[in-house]
Amino acid sequence: MVYKFAIITDIHGNSSALKAVLDDIDQDQDIKHIYCLGDLIGIGHETNEVLELLFSRESISFVKGNHDEDILKILEGHEPQGIISKSEHHKWIASKILKTFIPKLISIPKKLVENINGKKFLFIHYHLDESNSFLPIDEQPSTKELDRIYENSNVDIVSFGHHHTVHHFKSKDRIYLNPGSLGCNHVPLAPYATVRVGEAGQVDISFKEVPYDNREFLLSYEKLNVPAKEFILKVFHGNQHIRLY
Repeated sequence: MVYKFAIITDIHGNSSALKAVLDDIDQDQDIKHIYCLGDLIGIGHETNEVLELLFSRESISFVKGNHDEDILKILEGHEPQGIISKSEHHKWIASKILKTFIPKLISIPKKLVENINGKKFLFIHYHLDESNSFLPIDEQPSTKELDRIYENSNVDIVSFGHHHTVHHFKSKDRIYLNPGSLGCNHVPLAPYATVRVGEAGQVDISFKEVPYDNREFLLSYEKLNVPAKEFILKVFHGNQHIRLY
């Protein structure tokens, strides 16, 4: 039987974008499942709205992202690492999470392997080293480098996020897929991907972008006095908010 699923990643606390994508996915009755590849929270301020949308659905599998991991470490009592603005932002996010969501966040694994119609899929937030830590972002990824990372892996398709741009590479050994960040873009579009695996293991990948109204989301950074808001709005949202005043 043909199996079709959706891949979303890097929602980053943007419930308006997430709702638009989930509504779009729900219109396709052929989509049986959703794989969410981490960074559910952080950067965006709609933490609980995002977690409510995601955790209220049964047909989603998750892997943990670096922002999810960092914020959970704060909740466990560890001091945040890295630049001060990022640390303050993560502390603020951690202080806002409803306690009922924390056990579910903690239980999310860093990788999933699924066999779908004879094709072996690896779902991760980003490439992992031998100690199960995320590798630094490769700003100029290539099929050759990706094959080097996964040379000892027997998976057919590697699906990941973290690097917020779309990736679609195919080597003789496997396919590499990143649908792009759902919640962080310089335009009000929320991307995701669908994958259709045929009975004989043939793979059809489609990339989609869903328009949504991001006005309230962007203007709320100032209203809520979100830590590191100037940096976030510039780097992750292209200062779109300036045109909204």
